[in-house]
Amino acid sequence: MSGPRPARLWLVAGTGTDVGKTWAGCELARLASARGLKVAARKTAQSFAPGELGLDAQRLGEATGESPGRVCPEHRWYPVAMAPPLAAAALGMAPFGLAQLLAEVDWPSPGVDVGLVEQAGGTGSPQASDGDGVDMARLLAPDAVVLVARSGLGTLSDVSLARRALAGEAGIGPERLVVFLNRFDPGDALHAANRDWLSGVLGLQVATGTDGLIEALLQ
Repeated sequence: MSGPRPARLWLVAGTGTDVGKTWAGCELARLASARGLKVAARKTAQSFAPGELGLDAQRLGEATGESPGRVCPEHRWYPVAMAPPLAAAALGMAPFGLAQLLAEVDWPSPGVDVGLVEQAGGTGSPQASDGDGVDMARLLAPDAVVLVARSGLGTLSDVSLARRALAGEAGIGPERLVVFLNRFDPGDALHAANRDWLSGVLGLQVATGTDGLIEALLQ
């Protein structure tokens, strides 16, 4: 990474693809900015279907007032709907490693109060040719990890596997992990039971709305 490390560095991870990481990151950026904090967001690489609109870097840039090319370097935009290293290979482009990706993360100078880094896909998804989301968390050493998950069926297994990997391989203990149950419906018995199991049985910090999420991260 170049530039001063943010005062707070948050990694936005997910239990899988399309769980709402970018939406959650944008909301966190807006909520933190509303509290007078200077926020920057970064995505080390993004892959997408040709012609897709509203790319992650564009949405994060809108939320933070940065250009999409600053959020994610344009040479890391891969127009193939695969994990970034697979997309690069499909396009005949050179492979890249995690250290290379993280070295390209450029924070503003003077520094920012909150720096958000959003992963591609889930914690087990390849981020580079030599590592996945857990490996990235280990190298990045964030102050907190936001693990975005679905609220319904299957999320207990997804979250449990992700938190074990993050703890065992990246050293992210429960004090640095906040699970965000996206699209949580308090009137849904399954959603409520999942929340209670994650917090009561597994002892995890769980947020079911973005106001609670920002509070957990700033405490």
